[in-house]
Amino acid sequence: MNLFGEVEPVKAEPIAPYLGGKSQLAKSIVGRIQQTKHTTFVDVFFGMGGVFFRRVSVPTAEVINDINSELVTLFRVLRSHPEILLQELSVMLAARTEFDALKKADPTHMTDIQRAVRFYYLQRLSFGGKSTGRSFGVSPDRPSRFDINQLRENLRLAASRLSSVTIENLDWREVLSRYDSAGTLFYLDPPYWGGEADYGKGVFERKDFAQMAELLSEIRGRFLLSINDREEVRTTFEGFNLEQVHLNYSIGKETGKKVAELIISN
Repeated sequence: MNLFGEVEPVKAEPIAPYLGGKSQLAKSIVGRIQQTKHTTFVDVFFGMGGVFFRRVSVPTAEVINDINSELVTLFRVLRSHPEILLQELSVMLAARTEFDALKKADPTHMTDIQRAVRFYYLQRLSFGGKSTGRSFGVSPDRPSRFDINQLRENLRLAASRLSSVTIENLDWREVLSRYDSAGTLFYLDPPYWGGEADYGKGVFERKDFAQMAELLSEIRGRFLLSINDREEVRTTFEGFNLEQVHLNYSIGKETGKKVAELIISN
């Protein structure tokens, strides 16, 4: 397998909610990653690391990437200054007024630590894990999702897990080009077909799927891609291995709905 060491997985729940997280599919994907020979693992659409943090062994090199610079700043700060980040978060309260104030604040005028605190706080309390168009998520019959005493251990585990990881903030095309090799395994979790605008305007477009299929057909390494099962997806990626898996949808009124996803590979 070319795996050189074992790591302790971060808890089943990501360090913060994020739209498109792979909580139900992660076990299947991690199993396939562990069975694929590789020396370099590259998570192209990292998000909150729903798959990455559940892995239990590591290859020679690991790379995580996301186009969201605020998210990338969070993980850079978490890796480099975990105790300072935890100290800043410890004085935060789960309050709608605080949420709304931070939501309106301009992060370009903040330090990296302030930006990381802001992003993490908003993600913990945002309904549905949305990173755009956020709204304060609260349930009358559950405790707040922002309790630093409950979250501290998970954040420290995540910081430790990132100690030797390369963190990138690149377009997905550049990641494929820069890190492709015979020993590379790419994991791609792009926006769902039909949800291309979920992560912000211009971040990902419908036409990118066809280009993705073309570029993946040319790489020297291996890849795994997870996406919703649509006829358009099957047509676009028809030259690869397509495996259907089933899971329960778990957002708002759609909770409990049975849906199908595809794990695509070469």
